[in-house]
Amino acid sequence: QVQLVESGGGLVQTGESRRLSCAASGSIAGVNFVGWFRQVPGKQRHLVASIVKFNTTYYADSVKGRFTISRDGAKNMAALQMDSLRPEDSGVYYCMANIRGSTYWGQGTQVTVSS
Repeated sequence: QVQLVESGGGLVQTGESRRLSCAASGSIAGVNFVGWFRQVPGKQRHLVASIVKFNTTYYADSVKGRFTISRDGAKNMAALQMDSLRPEDSGVYYCMANIRGSTYWGQGTQVTVSS
């Protein structure tokens, strides 16, 4: 069994930067996919950025050019660097990973961007 824990959230102001990390317990050998999702009240969780094998990345249109996802070879599986933050970036950010065919979710970390 794998457990994921996000960290790095907090209250920031418009234009500032924040870096989120996703730490894993248990074996993470055989990772196929790591993604960062965002959820706001009353809405579904949506994919913000992801990285798969061979470091292929994806970004939602709303964060292109501002966010960067990168893989970490240790227990921190993936980091999300968020630059030029805007209030609309606010939400609970979740790390998700597909490992050996199973999907795991972290508990989320809150990011609030004030104007």
